[in-house]
Amino acid sequence: MMESKSLMTAPPKKQQVRISDIIIPKYQVIFNNRTAKHIILTSGRAGTKSSFAGVRGIYQLISDPSGSVVILRKRHNKLRKTVYKEMLRGINRLGISKKKFKITKSPMEITCTKYGTTMYFAGSDGIDDTKGIIDEDKPIKLVILDELTEFFDGGEGEDELLNIEATFARGNKGDFQMLYLFNPPKNPNSPVMKWLEKMKQRPDTIHIHTDYRDVPPDWLGPDLIQSAEVLQGIDERQYRWVWLGQCVGIDEAIYYMFSNEHMAEPGQNQRFSIIGIGGDYGQQNATTFQAFGLDIPHMKLCGLGEYYHSGRESGHQRSPSEYAQDFVRFVAGLEEKYGMLNTRFYLFLDPSAKGMQEEIKRATRDADIRVVIRNAENDVKLGISRVQKLLTYQMISVSRTKQENAVREFGTYEYDKDSIEKGKEEPVKIDDHCMDSIRYVVMGLWSKMKRWLPVQDDDEGEK
Repeated sequence: MMESKSLMTAPPKKQQVRISDIIIPKYQVIFNNRTAKHIILTSGRAGTKSSFAGVRGIYQLISDPSGSVVILRKRHNKLRKTVYKEMLRGINRLGISKKKFKITKSPMEITCTKYGTTMYFAGSDGIDDTKGIIDEDKPIKLVILDELTEFFDGGEGEDELLNIEATFARGNKGDFQMLYLFNPPKNPNSPVMKWLEKMKQRPDTIHIHTDYRDVPPDWLGPDLIQSAEVLQGIDERQYRWVWLGQCVGIDEAIYYMFSNEHMAEPGQNQRFSIIGIGGDYGQQNATTFQAFGLDIPHMKLCGLGEYYHSGRESGHQRSPSEYAQDFVRFVAGLEEKYGMLNTRFYLFLDPSAKGMQEEIKRATRDADIRVVIRNAENDVKLGISRVQKLLTYQMISVSRTKQENAVREFGTYEYDKDSIEKGKEEPVKIDDHCMDSIRYVVMGLWSKMKRWLPVQDDDEGEK
């Protein structure tokens, strides 16, 4: 009887995982390749290159007793929520117990307890910190560079990559590899795409491009596939870039998708619990406040009105204190027309307008008007991308009658043509004050709106 009980309580054996069951066919041909020094993976959204990197990185630790791994992103603060989590998923996908690893968050490291091989995580500017803790007996044999475009947009590009290679290749004997991951930008002239074309000429380089159509449908689920198909139906060009990972080129018109369909008036009796206002300040140039109500039932950002004054056009310069008084009157009007008992007002203000921010704080306090004031997040590229998403999915509207200057700027806002040709898209800094203000609002309220987007279209989706 004792033997029977022992058999009944014994834990079931873990089912053996086959690599071919957890990575897509396009990647299977490179999984065991140790001769190519450079492997470059590009894709559209949900192309599973990050999943492959997670499996490949963990497999390196458990299969090679003398080879460690380093994972690099340009910025330290994005490591834990992205590649660190992906590597932990790699352990699960391989069907290995986490007990076989020593996993720490500070510092971020994953160590195979059997061999002592370690996976290190670092930002590019922290390479020296990583070098100092690497065991010389277990040299780095695999370097994974995630979101490679960041090294070109915010770093030194090819020179930086060559420095990373020289740093970690030392001590290896022909089995050192660099794995690069990125989603191609829209602009085929961008520096990272020029680097890619150059790398493809090298005999020690393999480049593989994937998109969601290369992935078994049951891995993705119907909701994700439907999201891709919805975008294909409403904006073929955006679909080709986002989901197929194609360099579709950059139009000079930044918001080319803006049309009459995006112009709508708020309902006569419509009320909003959250009203966001973007503020852009200019001494001689225009100062504007653009107001939007968060329409939660309809999952939309509704344009409510604008304040706009240009000292250059009017011939009269206004002081920060005068603008603050105008802001108080502007908010009071919005509260009367669109407010509820507990409406919360947010002002996302041009971060350079410190003086006016203090004046607005004083004026709203004196008028007993409650407004939460925050410095606007001024990431132009990301902000434009998010406004484009809202326009594409009809999740933002502007008032034709109450936001005339915003409507006008939507039609004229452009990239500088020379910057497009150089691969660095920069908006023309003329007559763009409403566009800046609207970008501030979208960035400020993004955490409340991103859940309304289709699956995997929230800036943090699987790559």
